[in-house]
Amino acid sequence: MVIKREKKDKVKLGIVGLGRRGWGMLYYVILDMVHENGDIEIVAICDKRQKAIDKALEAFEEKNVPTPIVTYDYMDLVNNPDIDAILFFNSWTGRPEMAIKSMEAGKYTGIEVGCAFDLSECYALIDAYERTGSPLMMLENCCYGRREMMALNVAEQGKFGEIVHCVGGYHHYLPDCDLFKDVENDQVEHYRIHQYIARNLHNYPTHDFGPIAKVLKINRGNRIISLNSIASKSRALKDYAKRHIGEESHFSQIDYKQGDIVNTIITCANGETVQLCLDTTLPRAYYSRNFTVRGTRGMYAEERKILYFDDMEADHSLDGEIKSNEKEMFETYDHPLHKEYAALGEKGGHGGMDWLLIRAFVESVKAGTDTPIDAYDTVTWMAIGTISEISIAKNGAPVEFPDFTRGKWIDREPIVEGKYCLDKVCVDESVKIFNNLPVKEDTPAE
Repeated sequence: MVIKREKKDKVKLGIVGLGRRGWGMLYYVILDMVHENGDIEIVAICDKRQKAIDKALEAFEEKNVPTPIVTYDYMDLVNNPDIDAILFFNSWTGRPEMAIKSMEAGKYTGIEVGCAFDLSECYALIDAYERTGSPLMMLENCCYGRREMMALNVAEQGKFGEIVHCVGGYHHYLPDCDLFKDVENDQVEHYRIHQYIARNLHNYPTHDFGPIAKVLKINRGNRIISLNSIASKSRALKDYAKRHIGEESHFSQIDYKQGDIVNTIITCANGETVQLCLDTTLPRAYYSRNFTVRGTRGMYAEERKILYFDDMEADHSLDGEIKSNEKEMFETYDHPLHKEYAALGEKGGHGGMDWLLIRAFVESVKAGTDTPIDAYDTVTWMAIGTISEISIAKNGAPVEFPDFTRGKWIDREPIVEGKYCLDKVCVDESVKIFNNLPVKEDTPAE
């Protein structure tokens, strides 16, 4: 559907959820953006926990940003006519219902990454989007990663040839940094541990699949037609809890349902396949999204930091030393957005992709257009977890994937072109990444 609203010079934001992710985005990105860009006003913040509110208010004071309205009920933000947009950084539970209330109130709505509990949530979100015309954007920062956007640029130039297969993964050892962090009185604060206790699925697919979906034009001339997943046994979390928390701990007695490794194969309407891996509980030495694109004329492999075309020299030996050509590839194929960003000096965490993500959302609200990651993208990516859960329960049998566009993927409305577009490489010098910062001429591209 075509989204077009009144243009705005300043976006009035509400923020729901001030836990680890919400506070990080507030402190390292949004509060700084109030000063650097001058086009955001934070009207209200919401969390059920007083300590989260107090910590957020300390950040407002430290950053010298006006104190917002404080509430413990997200509906106060939904019902506030002064708020243009709401960012939801709260846990997965109940988030779709909150997003629907926000959309029904006419707000631009951004939701943090995560999975749906069942497909009814996805359909409800799409129904709300089509009924209200209120944009919905998953806040998937990895779509704005430098390597992912470089590959998007290479793909648009046709250098990969015809893309045949992509690979991605969430390879991130979580027991010590998320799932069991800050254990106190046999309780942990992070909500995600409850998913590992109760469910067995590909529970965090969007960091790896989101950028791949944009490369493969999912929902715009292509779509997912089926998915099958298999999960290993679950042993690592119980073993970790026994060794690091204690034999008598509640967490040492649980038989976790979540498999330690989940492998998922996605088949697309245009014949491509995608291989995803969830790998978050077994010890590993490094973080990786293993972002890989394979085409008839070339490839990109994030883990090796190699961009290769078939007219380049290759080492086919088993023990050959593969040297990264990342510096050279960025010099030639860096996405225009990251070229500009690197010259200005990165801000905002995670290599800058958090800053670019929030700018993408804000600029959409200002322009009155749909968002670069739209409602159809959002629910498609959310549904991967639910469909994988069904497939795992059927011993890896392929499961038909819903078409949330209801046939519109074949002939969608024109894309919204702009600086932060993910469906096409666009250059827009009229829109600034940092409104109040001069370009640093001597800042290297690396």
